Amino acid sequence: MLLGLGSAFSIAAAAYSLYWFGYGQYFQSTDDAYVSGNLVQLMPQVSGNVESVFADETDRVQAGETLVSLDPTDSRIALSKAENDLAETVRRVKQLYDAASELGAEVKTRQAEYDKAKADLERRRSLIGANAVSKEELQHAQNGFDAAKAALDAANHRHASSLAAVANTTLNTHPAVLAAETRLKEAWLAWKRTTIASPASGFVAKRSVQVGERIAPGNSLMVIVPLDRIWIDANFKEDQLRRIRIGQPVKLTSDLYGKKTVFHGRVQGIGAGTGSVFSLLPPQNATGNWIKVVQRLPVRIALDPKEIEAHPLRIGLSMIATVDTHDESGPVLKSTPGESATDSTGIYDGGQEEADRIISRILRENG
Repeated sequence: MLLGLGSAFSIAAAAYSLYWFGYGQYFQSTDDAYVSGNLVQLMPQVSGNVESVFADETDRVQAGETLVSLDPTDSRIALSKAENDLAETVRRVKQLYDAASELGAEVKTRQAEYDKAKADLERRRSLIGANAVSKEELQHAQNGFDAAKAALDAANHRHASSLAAVANTTLNTHPAVLAAETRLKEAWLAWKRTTIASPASGFVAKRSVQVGERIAPGNSLMVIVPLDRIWIDANFKEDQLRRIRIGQPVKLTSDLYGKKTVFHGRVQGIGAGTGSVFSLLPPQNATGNWIKVVQRLPVRIALDPKEIEAHPLRIGLSMIATVDTHDESGPVLKSTPGESATDSTGIYDGGQEEADRIISRILRENG
């Protein structure tokens, strides 16, 4: 019996050794793995009272869909005031151009008067020697010339001053008009932002906004969870990371669907530090009561989008991850930065066409 028991243990040890050296050593597994994803905060850009809420917990929303609307009365009044200010500014600047033209005509008139007075003075000077004109008449001619010269100089100064206000500009490019246009765009943007749109497609969670509530920029109204862009954060022990490389295949199972449903992914990256380093109170190991604790590093695993669509996961669910480390040709850490934005939204792009149309109408009607 002892011989048979010893033989059985020997065979089992040999079989496990063959399994370990031929297969088992190439697979690293952990049940300290969880589904992670982006938590997109819905925040207002202007303050106001909540007028309507169009989404609730668990609702699916699309990027750009209006979720909350604010009372637009104040912003609409501010927009109307900005439109009136632009119209008034355009008319005032138009008067500057008209005044410059009028002063230019006055300069020509004063120049003609100056030329006439100068010619009269020169003619009387030529006749004074022959006693054809009296000295009093010559003095009157001199006085007329001096007055015409002073009037011409004053007209030139007024014309130069008016030109300085409009030089090198047109009505559409005048700084005062451009400043009024900027104020109108700001007012239009504040009015437009009274409707708060979803920055991403996903599911609503943690709704905290209520109708009638006064909100301000920075308040979190609700959270949008894009469940189509999730990943797994698997925390492996230090001695398990020796052969793990970026790009290695991973098999995962979840308690939600059981072991029959297997998810496939790939190692996307390995964390730059352990979780304890980034905790609120990092450990202080330079003490006399130090006890070694095996640390874990997070390994990010990218999932197959088609499998996620067929079997949706939720953020925070626990997973079991097994990494196949046969291929160790991949890098341990990423050596190049990303070439594009990892996440982006287009709800803040453009939208100025309506404000530009308002500005064009005001310029056309008042210019």
